[in-house]
Amino acid sequence: MMAALVSTIIPVFNRSALLVEAVQSVLAQTYRPIEIIIVDDGSTDDTPATIEALIDQHPALVRSTRINNAGPGAAREAGRLLAQGEFIQYLDSDDLLLPEKFQAQVNALDQNPGCDIAYGKTQFTWIGQPPEPGAYRRTGEKHDLLFPAFLLGRWWVTQTPLYRRSLTDRLGPWTTLWSEEDWEYDTRAASLKVRVCFADTFVSITRAHEPERHLSYGSTTNPSKLRDRALAHELVLGHARTAGITADQPEMQHFSRALFLLARQCGVAGLVNESRRLVELSREAAGPRRASALDYKLYRAGAQLLGWKAMGRLSQWLDERRS
Repeated sequence: MMAALVSTIIPVFNRSALLVEAVQSVLAQTYRPIEIIIVDDGSTDDTPATIEALIDQHPALVRSTRINNAGPGAAREAGRLLAQGEFIQYLDSDDLLLPEKFQAQVNALDQNPGCDIAYGKTQFTWIGQPPEPGAYRRTGEKHDLLFPAFLLGRWWVTQTPLYRRSLTDRLGPWTTLWSEEDWEYDTRAASLKVRVCFADTFVSITRAHEPERHLSYGSTTNPSKLRDRALAHELVLGHARTAGITADQPEMQHFSRALFLLARQCGVAGLVNESRRLVELSREAAGPRRASALDYKLYRAGAQLLGWKAMGRLSQWLDERRS
């Protein structure tokens, strides 16, 4: 490990033009020393040639590795194993860092030695459009811990935080999930009750494009993605329990309802085992007072009578009628 070095890990798959912009946003940082590790996740277009050109242009700062197409978690893990820095920055190839990010967040960690993660405000934009002025999600709020708020959803995005390398070593490998692997990773940190510090400035931009180009596209209907989401949710629940989050906390009640919704989505997709498992996890998360509630009893009875797929569809139809 090299003291003060910030290692930026950029996984990429078939995004050569956007990759160049992401790398340029790291090179534009006012902070030094830095290194950039590009992980080619099995690209089949001109991305490998673009990576070679970036290395030729910046041989002292940019290096790369290539893996067989295995998804964002596996690609970030390949980069993590190569990183030499005291600080770790993950950056998706379609997003950007703002020039003062490293300076602001390294300073925040230096001033708060008891914290393992620094974060700042992120802006949202559609590619080709100017960023929206406000802070995206809850990145403008000051938090000291990740739980219980992370049970309501991931309130930052992948490039928002800067991690101490010592923490990423404790967290261990990224999972090979293709969906919600980032949420699982951060709730793993939350289970350790790590402290976070807030740099009150804009540090990055998350950029959206056509839905079908997002890895989350189809996450409510695609069986493969639903399997990953089911496992990610189960892992997140385990991390919350490790952290001592209890059923009487409103965030856990919210997460219990999210598990029940995902159970119904899995049922519609024909994922019977996942649907059955998620219903049980939802009951457990809800606590003893809610575990015997009528909605659980009716859903399980209906699934036994009609089948889990038909019951999922019926439940969806009823939800649509209510709304």
